[in-house]
Amino acid sequence: MAINRKMAVLAGAGVVTLAAWPLLAQRAPTSGPVARYDMRAGTVSGMMAMGGGMGGALGMLGGGGGDRVQKELYLRLGSSQAPAKGGPKADHFMPPVAKLGKSVALATPVQEKGGADELPQKPTGRILIFWGCGERAPKGQPVVIDLSKIAAGQMPPGLWTSTIIRDWGPSLTNSKTFGRWPAEDHKFVKPDSSLIGAHRVAGNYSPEIAFNLTQDFMAPLRATNAENASGSALLSWNSVPGATGYLAFMFGGKQGPGGQMGDMVMWTSSASRQFGGGLSDWLSPGQVAALVKDRTVMAPATTSCTIPVEVRKAGPDFRMGMLTAFGPEENFSYPPRPADPKAAWNLVWTARVRHRSMTSWMDMPGMAGMQGQPGEQQQEKKCKKGIGGILGGVIKGGC
Repeated sequence: MAINRKMAVLAGAGVVTLAAWPLLAQRAPTSGPVARYDMRAGTVSGMMAMGGGMGGALGMLGGGGGDRVQKELYLRLGSSQAPAKGGPKADHFMPPVAKLGKSVALATPVQEKGGADELPQKPTGRILIFWGCGERAPKGQPVVIDLSKIAAGQMPPGLWTSTIIRDWGPSLTNSKTFGRWPAEDHKFVKPDSSLIGAHRVAGNYSPEIAFNLTQDFMAPLRATNAENASGSALLSWNSVPGATGYLAFMFGGKQGPGGQMGDMVMWTSSASRQFGGGLSDWLSPGQVAALVKDRTVMAPATTSCTIPVEVRKAGPDFRMGMLTAFGPEENFSYPPRPADPKAAWNLVWTARVRHRSMTSWMDMPGMAGMQGQPGEQQQEKKCKKGIGGILGGVIKGGC
């Protein structure tokens, strides 16, 4: 550990801050990194911050919610080394403004499930798929998927995007030793937690990691969803500083005979048919820039999108929407890349911090004021991760 501690001190003076991961690709390291660290920092507002338990995120959200804004934080450490002694142990020491105590312990799980999009085990009815902003849905929409013709739990081909791959960095499968937080320590980020300041990660299976963060949690999104005279709806939101692009998603439906769920409706603001997959996670500024160019993601200057008439008519009984502002990224590595291109570069560790801000709204009869604004608290019910998990919960009378 003496060597690790010395390395951390050196890192404080010699750590290099990378603008983006692609810089590493300009010259591959001779070896390493030994350890990789990943942080995901999110701001949550609207229905998702009111105890609704969206996407399995409730356990990661701070308490309170009186101002209808909460924060979420995920920490993941992967190492190519085995524990030096005993079982795996690692801690993230944060600045006092994080309000998480001296440190949070990174727990090593026995197994870990990925955040794959899912369908209910016994799907019924149909899914009507729409995409794009505009007064009317373009010709050829909706695409209709008959769930009754799909085997239980089988994923309809092409439902979720395959162009954006989920990237959660370190995991049990790609690391010799792995640790993550939140864990069973009953600690949660708070609505007024901050990330600014010095961070240090230390354990018995990785070199010490030290870096300073200058980017805090993003500002909250505030969205309104106002019906137009034509039956379409104008979705509007505030411009969030640091946002690299925006993506809106809405699902809805109507009740069938005997209280059973009838047709489900899915809509996204993307100019092409793109749902779920990596789009429901944190994305790097580089990824978002490419998606803005092909109009999958709305440009950072955008503050409104019209939801077509056909989308709202297809799901008259309830509609729930989510809006994501993808944010900045900070990257660090040690030691710095040598100036001499022929010199060995044995990378010891890398650290990556991604940001996003999300809000949500409910649009259904008798629930005025629930469109991303304060209102009645919803029942607490945990759902599976991913857009597909939320969809499955709704079909089964869940979230």
